[in-house]
Amino acid sequence: MSNIGIMGGTFDPIHNGHLLLGRQAYEEYGLDQIWYMPSGRPPHKTDHKVTDIKDRCEMTKLAIKQYPYFVFSDFEVRLGGKSYTARTLELLKKEYQENTFYFIIGADSLYQIETWYHPELVMNQTTLLVAGREYEHSHLTIDEQIKYLMQIYEAKIYRLHCPEMDVSSAQLREMIRMGKSISNYVPPSVNEYISAYRLYSSHSE
Repeated sequence: MSNIGIMGGTFDPIHNGHLLLGRQAYEEYGLDQIWYMPSGRPPHKTDHKVTDIKDRCEMTKLAIKQYPYFVFSDFEVRLGGKSYTARTLELLKKEYQENTFYFIIGADSLYQIETWYHPELVMNQTTLLVAGREYEHSHLTIDEQIKYLMQIYEAKIYRLHCPEMDVSSAQLREMIRMGKSISNYVPPSVNEYISAYRLYSSHSE
């Protein structure tokens, strides 16, 4: 039996903040592995054209290569259709019954989780590990939000004691479009891949 942390996301592109959360979860909660699992067709990403899954998978593999306890997983991609966390967790538990799964999220997701597809199924099927600071759009602190979700959904939620990086994939895409360097925010191999295939530049759209 293994304790597995799941880092899901569009990873468009994957950045150092994603790696930071994975390392913290692995170390703080003594997990056996962290599975980095790109989403196939995220239902909430309608504000921009999501980069081809082949490129997002390749960037994820490059980013985690140096960490022996990070594992690439195409589980959600292989499912096909829209990527819903509740569905993914349900099928993961069926296929890997010997494992216990921990789902790693940032503070913004903790506050938005009730808007997800069947949030009660998400919180019933996994333990949430949450990183980040207070959410400016809520009157509740993180600890108050955790307490609320635990009371309403009987959720299992624990804090990750590391800050989220002040950067998002959306900001990085915009920086590339503006011709700015993102080398401080992504692993060198990912930066090289983006440059080689001219991802996110105005010339590639």
